[in-house]
Amino acid sequence: MSSLDLPLGATTTRTELAQAYGGSQYGGGIVPANQSQNIFVFSDPAAGREHDYTFDGRADDDEYGVLYLYTGAGQSGDQQLTDRNKSLLNHVRDGRDVHLFVADGTVGDSGTVKQRYLGQVAVDPVLPYVERWSGEDGQTGRRLYVFRLRPAPGVTLALTDDDVLQPAQNTEALPVPWEPDAVLETTAVPPEQHATDSTTANITGGQRTVIRREGRLVAAYKAHLESLGHVVHRFQIRIEGEKGTFLTDLYDATDNVLYEAKGKALREQVRMAIGQLLDYRRHLDEVPDGLRLAVLLPEAPSADLRSLLEIEDIALVTQSADGFAGFPLPPADA
Repeated sequence: MSSLDLPLGATTTRTELAQAYGGSQYGGGIVPANQSQNIFVFSDPAAGREHDYTFDGRADDDEYGVLYLYTGAGQSGDQQLTDRNKSLLNHVRDGRDVHLFVADGTVGDSGTVKQRYLGQVAVDPVLPYVERWSGEDGQTGRRLYVFRLRPAPGVTLALTDDDVLQPAQNTEALPVPWEPDAVLETTAVPPEQHATDSTTANITGGQRTVIRREGRLVAAYKAHLESLGHVVHRFQIRIEGEKGTFLTDLYDATDNVLYEAKGKALREQVRMAIGQLLDYRRHLDEVPDGLRLAVLLPEAPSADLRSLLEIEDIALVTQSADGFAGFPLPPADA
């Protein structure tokens, strides 16, 4: 059950919450209430569209259950993991409960926004947030931090059909920068705090390690390419009629190569990488002709998997003690 004395699905206002629990009643979607050790998160997808982002809402459930996406604080310029964003990210470490509200009309003609209480949530301990970018007409805007929120243990969020993340209106592949992801190093939310039982918590801890390994591999390879004068970035892809946004791992603009990295060289990971590359390629209309595909792995896979990649005309680059084997890529007609 929720730690807030408010029925799930009930409506209130920011003023009423501030009077009862503390915190500011004005401005900002992330409101720490110090006197009650709470953090109030106010989601308003309609208002978000005014600031060039449409990432808020219930995403498709995954193997860990319900997932609600929430864009962090900061309405101009690149968002930073400071101040209120930092307080949300570190809420478990700081002993704060997080309560999620969504805008739901106004109180009469006053203009005061009614806040519908969805329930107590927790920032996902495996992947607390993802980076996304605003954009319009193919132009990259500002960096946003989209937090991944899960129901707190024992809580069933009071979600309605209106709270579902809206599908994209058009297909777009936006070139965006690749930056080291601080989430790979964060220890603010221990795996045992995941809103699941202990068995799943152990699994998510392992998944966390794989995510870190993959991120460090991409970071090392990006540095290697840039040391040789290559220009690299990634693509943010939205697909018409579908919810969610996808990020490719790395695109080498100098050699026109799209890379998909995996933290392990096992069959499941290699097969997934192949599928992702083929899917991404269909939506990259702005890259020059002759785009090549490549899989980036921490070590060489089995002979059969190497044969599979060769048959599919997908290059293979693996990390070695003194650099990266397989780079530079052989000529396309080799």
